[in-house]
Amino acid sequence: MTRRKPSSSTNANRNPNPNPNPNSTNKDPITAVADSVAHSAEEAKDHGSSIFQLVICVGGIYASFLTWALLQERITTTTYGPDKIIFRATLVLNTVQSLFAALTGYVYFRYSNSSPSSTARVFPTLSISLRLLLVSITQSLASPFGYASLRHIDYITYILAKSCKLLPVMFLHVTLFRRKYPIYKYAVVALVTAGVAVFTLYPANPKTPKKTRAGDTEKNVMWGMFLLSVNLLFDGLTNTIQDDIFARTPKGVVSGPQMMTALNTLSSVLTLSYLLLNPWSTELTDALMFVTQHPKIALDILGFAVCGGLGQVFIFHTLSKFGSLVLVTVTVTRKMLSMIFSVVAFGHSLSGMQWLGVGLVFGGVGAEAEMKRQGEVAKRRAKEAAHGKKE
Repeated sequence: MTRRKPSSSTNANRNPNPNPNPNSTNKDPITAVADSVAHSAEEAKDHGSSIFQLVICVGGIYASFLTWALLQERITTTTYGPDKIIFRATLVLNTVQSLFAALTGYVYFRYSNSSPSSTARVFPTLSISLRLLLVSITQSLASPFGYASLRHIDYITYILAKSCKLLPVMFLHVTLFRRKYPIYKYAVVALVTAGVAVFTLYPANPKTPKKTRAGDTEKNVMWGMFLLSVNLLFDGLTNTIQDDIFARTPKGVVSGPQMMTALNTLSSVLTLSYLLLNPWSTELTDALMFVTQHPKIALDILGFAVCGGLGQVFIFHTLSKFGSLVLVTVTVTRKMLSMIFSVVAFGHSLSGMQWLGVGLVFGGVGAEAEMKRQGEVAKRRAKEAAHGKKE
């Protein structure tokens, strides 16, 4: 007797349709929760499930990453204990998060994938694994530069600049791949760059140097922006290589949860190897001593890791179920809310010019998302029209 293979409609990674098969039994936890809430209306079961899945995904992304951002700012920029020391072991922080993200990603990957094919393996082929290793290297290199920049710039500037990932991606594609972009994308880049410049040059409370050489304060800010630029460049490399992996591999060979698990596993191995094998680094022992002396930070680090891991699951689920346009909208609004929460929670004050800079950045990012949405709608209509002619 031959064993019947499960229907492809039960695989959340292979089915981008936001209306999954209601008779499916192999569902990931998020789908299962949404379907259990929507079971009351039998005829509208698929539609209800889709709506509730969207609500759960958007709510999960907001709750996870808004909390994650607040904890990130608290851990990396505020002091702990009566001695008022700031936690500087950012590589340890990244390792804890990547380990937890690898674990949650693996659980999500196994629940959402019941296929006995190569997609059941985290690392499907050697060639894909090597490219994933390259992504994990650029990903691991990016974060230390970003955290180092926080010693010289405030967290609001950090969030604002991190919202501009279009800049490094376009820069790499234009310089390395000689790719051409439509005019509106260059306009978006100019708008976003102007917004970041205005925000940086017009602080609400300009700080005066404390008995140091003239220009030291400005030099520190410029150095922080340089470090942040390197971080964004590595982020751009990470996104470019990820896009290349999906473009070069057959559809269904690499799924979102699979990439999440693989990248976080490789990143954990890389950072752990550095912490344990580098004889010149005392970061791991320094971090353990800090946690021993200030136990409160242990809960902050654990919450940071949990929120980061769960947030990635919600992101990949949203991408697979509702597409990149929904995800871009949610991500942009989430970063805006993160900035507002940071201002309220940590008492930041912004000048009128800085609010103008924020408006320019998110206006540019929002315009880019809207243009992308219109392009996708036009493609869909063209495809439907071509399909109608064939019939």
